[in-house]
Amino acid sequence: MKTLMILAAATAVIGAQPALAKGCIRGAAAGGVAGHYVGKGHAVMGAAAGCIAMHHHYAKQARAQKVAAKR
Repeated sequence: MKTLMILAAATAVIGAQPALAKGCIRGAAAGGVAGHYVGKGHAVMGAAAGCIAMHHHYAKQARAQKVAAKR
């Protein structure tokens, strides 16, 4: 759990845009919990994968909103 908190804090600092950082934190939390239940040592990998997946999701969503605002 301590590692997950450190990872979440590090990703929050790295995130440049608030929406993308929010997605990374949400994904890291969900991925960390899921990885914890999969087996020992998978929480960090789950948190990293969740961060990447949600970062991609929110970036894609932001691009779609930017295109819609230009129309």
